[in-house]
Amino acid sequence: MRILLVNKYFYRKGGAETYFFALAEGLRALGHEVAFFSMQHPNNESSYWSKYFVSEKDYVGDISAFKKVQEASTLIYSFEARRKFEALLEEFKPDVIHMNNVHRQLTLSILDAPYLKKHHVPVVYTAHDYILLCPAYTMVNGRGEVCDACLDKHFIHATKNVCVKGSRAKSALTTMEAEFLKFHHAYSKIDLIIAPSQFMKSKLDEGGFARKTVAMQNFLTDSQIAMGARVVNTHKFEDAQAGARPYFLFFGRLSKEKGIFTLVKAFLQAAGLGKGAGSETGAGAGHNEVLPDTWDLHIVGDGPEREAIERLIASAGPQAESRIHLLGYKSGEDLQREVGNARFSVLSSEWRENMPYSGLESLAAQTPIIGARIGGIPELVEEGRTGFTFESGNVSDLSETLVKASHVSEIDYRDMQQACGKYVSDRCRQDIYMERLNDAIYADLLKGGSMNRGLK
Repeated sequence: MRILLVNKYFYRKGGAETYFFALAEGLRALGHEVAFFSMQHPNNESSYWSKYFVSEKDYVGDISAFKKVQEASTLIYSFEARRKFEALLEEFKPDVIHMNNVHRQLTLSILDAPYLKKHHVPVVYTAHDYILLCPAYTMVNGRGEVCDACLDKHFIHATKNVCVKGSRAKSALTTMEAEFLKFHHAYSKIDLIIAPSQFMKSKLDEGGFARKTVAMQNFLTDSQIAMGARVVNTHKFEDAQAGARPYFLFFGRLSKEKGIFTLVKAFLQAAGLGKGAGSETGAGAGHNEVLPDTWDLHIVGDGPEREAIERLIASAGPQAESRIHLLGYKSGEDLQREVGNARFSVLSSEWRENMPYSGLESLAAQTPIIGARIGGIPELVEEGRTGFTFESGNVSDLSETLVKASHVSEIDYRDMQQACGKYVSDRCRQDIYMERLNDAIYADLLKGGSMNRGLK
């Protein structure tokens, strides 16, 4: 079978790209021929198909960077992308097209390629965020609140609430994009949508896509699972007795929606340190036990809130600075070692995280998760087995959960590690995912043809 994979970035930028490249690896392992369509970028991996990639576009900068209205309009519809996609289709002649992140840099204009009208190639789309439902893609409004307003398909809410990067102009542009896609019936050209979490599927169904959604949890490649197994630290309690300090680990982007401020405040509260022990989030609030003074918090990653986090930690005093460690960006085995040595990883998100790879990688390293009850995160946490959950955004609840986790016995912790390993083996294996994708998704679409194409 010939599979055409589409994603706007062709380098390992985030979770969507982790999935994209893992998908290519899995498909090739099954003997399929794989081609790619993406955007030109200096960080791109090499590919024969890069001759068809669209020119680089950056919509992250100030709106004034758009030199003319025509350039801004390519966010909504790209004639260049449609033309180059058509040329690729004519050469590769795919049996299935599998899209990932395409909005804005590539656009759904590619599905207007004349080749598709002639040959009716089935189109699969993996939803890595909420862009089909929300112009801001996060379902968080301009006030930082989780929001369902645009589920009514009146996307003007995004402009009224200034949902995109605090910019009314950007919010208006993305509103125009969503309204255009609605009236252009762009999504009717997608035959099946893969939701990486049950929560994502429920939201897509609520937003009008119930006829064409299926939930398939993200997977880990064999090499990712093997790397996790290599760094598993089965002697964490012995290491602590030998002087190593146990720690909670956050790894990811340092941004507000990731809940990093809530986590730092919760750790300070649990430890009875500085401002974290004040009246708002006082130490001991709601529990009698406290976090042992041997426990630390490691923060791996970078992002726009790093300086603000540094100021928050500094304001709590020198003891806080000695126990909360900002370690910067790590990747590969350096990151995996950090994950494997952690006693618990923390997913503190305050937006509806879909199915974060940080959680999967933590479980693969047999490091239990302390996860916010939001989005798809609870699907990773079997309470008391693969970790613990807390109310998203609630400093006191997270503080109590950190303390509870720090008092887990060695015997119970080893049981949790085994449960993490079983979760990965049962639900995250590449071969299981690829078998279902190949036999129950691609094959069924090819048998049934393009049954959803053209539906309005």
